[in-house]
Amino acid sequence: MCIFCKIISGEIPSAKVYEDDFCVAFMDIGPVNKGHVLVVPKKHAETFVDLSEEEAGELFKRVNRIAKAVKKALDADGLNIINNVGAASGQEVFHVHVHIIPRFENDGMKFGWRKLQYVGDEIKEYAETIKSAIEG
Repeated sequence: MCIFCKIISGEIPSAKVYEDDFCVAFMDIGPVNKGHVLVVPKKHAETFVDLSEEEAGELFKRVNRIAKAVKKALDADGLNIINNVGAASGQEVFHVHVHIIPRFENDGMKFGWRKLQYVGDEIKEYAETIKSAIEG
């Protein structure tokens, strides 16, 4: 049983901020900023892409509701809402979860990435490759 399943079952204590039949939200014990919340579906799935479209929609309904509360309660200047899929992206706990991180002017935290450039028709080729893989 993964650590989040143990939190969901009550085997490991947590500081919960929200719970319903579908998910639970609790404080991250290693926060980027104080007030950092994790939103976790109760059903175990390793990553976001393992969820059905319906489950993903239900998860993000809760993320939206909880993000609004975090921003309001902490008078945050902004939020980072992050989901990592797989180890290559930085996922450390393999139970899908969404980070809601309150952000404040001059909090010293920087998220960023390098910016590559497409060459020639590469952008269209990538678009076509992805388009052909979309189901439905």
